[in-house]
Amino acid sequence: MKDNKTSAQQKKIFFDKSLYKKNISLLKANVNLVIDTVTVLGANGTMGRNISAIFASFGAAKVYLVCRTKEKAEEAVIQAFQSIRSESIRDALIPATYDDLDMCISDSDLVFESLTEDIDVKKDMYQKILPYLKEKAIISTGTSGLSIKELSKSLGDKANRLIGIHMFNPPYNLTLCELIIHDEEQRELSKMLKEYLSKTLNRTVVEVRDSPSFLGNRIGFFFINEVLNLAKENEDEGGIDYVDSILGCFTGRNMPPLVTADFVGLDVTKSIIDYIKETNDDEFNECFVIPSFVNKLISEGKLGRKVNKGLYFKDRDRDLLFVYDIKQKQYRLKNNYQFYYANEMIKSVQTADYDKALEILLNDESHEAVICKQMLLKYIAYSLKISYEVSTDIASCDDAMATGFSWIPPIALIDLFGGIDKVIELGKKYLEDKYLEVFNNQDIINCLPEKSKYDYRPYLKARY
Repeated sequence: MKDNKTSAQQKKIFFDKSLYKKNISLLKANVNLVIDTVTVLGANGTMGRNISAIFASFGAAKVYLVCRTKEKAEEAVIQAFQSIRSESIRDALIPATYDDLDMCISDSDLVFESLTEDIDVKKDMYQKILPYLKEKAIISTGTSGLSIKELSKSLGDKANRLIGIHMFNPPYNLTLCELIIHDEEQRELSKMLKEYLSKTLNRTVVEVRDSPSFLGNRIGFFFINEVLNLAKENEDEGGIDYVDSILGCFTGRNMPPLVTADFVGLDVTKSIIDYIKETNDDEFNECFVIPSFVNKLISEGKLGRKVNKGLYFKDRDRDLLFVYDIKQKQYRLKNNYQFYYANEMIKSVQTADYDKALEILLNDESHEAVICKQMLLKYIAYSLKISYEVSTDIASCDDAMATGFSWIPPIALIDLFGGIDKVIELGKKYLEDKYLEVFNNQDIINCLPEKSKYDYRPYLKARY
């Protein structure tokens, strides 16, 4: 492995002499925290290599992409470059292996850990890098929900240098960055890091409490799992593609919720939902139970889009889309469902008549329209509850869902409905008590802004 280290050292020398580094100060002139060099651990993963590109491009930083082998590291460099395609970052991306840790870590102002979501794996790596850390180096983890406090315990007297920086994939398109501290003594460091992330890396930064799955995933996967269970409940009507049609893009997202689950990966979806259930104990805990058909698909390796078979299956040779039939336990051709309220809403969105689109939904009491209203109201209620509990600003739920999921922001959805009073009125008609309790909590309601900073209109798409 000596050749790997030599290669990385040679590239370090080359980079230090390049004109690129001379221009860093121009990009960072108005930011208190300057990060010239970054090490990304686990750079062979999708998030690791994409975040490497963000640090190199927006941050003008030198970035070591650390992988198990030289070949994987070199491949990660190529893929990181391709994610942005900016010639300026070619020489900033440096392939390295874990045999190079002493050189990489000792040279870095920030270490970004992007390893598998296993707390023991992460802790073990922190032990390995600890001897080489600069005195004031920042250690960050990209965990999507593990306890930052627990992870920090393996860092000894540098525990307060660990901060959660959870970005969303792909980070070039989704700008959400959840910033998580585990100790009040980190406030000043967090303040500087927030400035760096927002001003230098162009992230939409949301500060959240060290809590299970933080904010964006907590809301997003609550909704996705509710729809998964809804598909099971409605298996006689069609199940997966049936509920996806009820909650299609015309309700405020780029893709239907179960298409999103396939895109993320059913294994990842299950991991997040199971973790929330295991680590949280509130009145919504019972909502975080994956239906049995999802477990069956996972056990069969049908994980979603990454293997071209999950809830959906695309036959590319025949250009046909299939969907898993929950009742029949096999794939069938996806149905082209047509619902009156949905068709009429789509027509109204096409003509930018959003008030009419809402009126159509509110006046329709068909089974499908009622489901749609219930789910949108649940989304609002749960978003407000979680944002109030785990974020520094209740409006953070809008940032989280707009810039992390490209979903209609919950408070913007309240605006579409005509305000919180109208939402509460509808809630009394369509929701269970646990959701109404959220709306009856005046501390939550009083924290709401008069209006969302997001316009709801771009999120309503004129299609299923």
